[in-house]
Amino acid sequence: MSQSILNGYKAYLQLEKGYSFNTLDAYLDDVQKLSFFLEESKLTKSIIQTTPGDLKSFIIWINQMGLSATTQARIMSGIKSFFSYLIEEEMVQKNPVDLIDIPKIGRKLPVVLSLQEINSMVDAIDHSTPDGQRNRCMIEVLYGCGLRVSELINLKRSGIYLEQEYLKIIGKGNKERLVPLGSVAKKQIELYLSGIRLHANVKRGHEEYVFLNKNGQKISRVMVFMIIKDLAAKAGIHKNISPHTFRHSFATHLVDAGADLRAVQEMLGHASITTTEIYTHLGTSYLKDTIIQFHPRS
Repeated sequence: MSQSILNGYKAYLQLEKGYSFNTLDAYLDDVQKLSFFLEESKLTKSIIQTTPGDLKSFIIWINQMGLSATTQARIMSGIKSFFSYLIEEEMVQKNPVDLIDIPKIGRKLPVVLSLQEINSMVDAIDHSTPDGQRNRCMIEVLYGCGLRVSELINLKRSGIYLEQEYLKIIGKGNKERLVPLGSVAKKQIELYLSGIRLHANVKRGHEEYVFLNKNGQKISRVMVFMIIKDLAAKAGIHKNISPHTFRHSFATHLVDAGADLRAVQEMLGHASITTTEIYTHLGTSYLKDTIIQFHPRS
């Protein structure tokens, strides 16, 4: 995709829409997802030639990433905004998003991985390569700390406190929180920082970011998605999972083990306890055991 188009859209969102940094970043990421999809699908057309058919295929693609209907609808809202900008700039005449059905927003129980499934994904990693060691560290941080993918890719070295065993995270709304660092995640961070990360050829401006790609730049959301999907396939896991699945698993496993809901809310960075309460409905194995143990017909 033309960098000039992306820069123009960024200026449009900043100057005309007045969006915050986080909203701006999300909208630009939506467009880059579509651009990445068009390239990966071998559709050689320019993004400004995107058709409703292309967008339908794109929705299927983001759905296969395990994204919720809410997230899918938000992404398509960002894509619609992008084509509205192209119409204003007279680069296109019609908005292709207007000709398709955007996924309806609905609430459903999130997909959760068992500890055995997480271990099988870790076992599928080639630990002999630099990328493999980085990927192992990312998974342990995602699962061990319950981070959002945006928080993972924006994690900075200055936010890691190994001696105190916690991470300083900048979450939604630029809110700062402290997340405890478990022993496994701590060990992987130590190994990664003292080995692979220490010897990386880092691009200027990316020195503080913890997780880098092969070019020495901050790793992208899309790349983390692709890594997770690839590992799930290698591990023989057929659930629709994404990096966010590790966050769901983190919370569910804590609640199932009896953790205080307020503490889980604080670690996840949820503004409302009602958002965290969904994890109280996921402990099906505990509920099943309770019925077997106490119900007279069991």
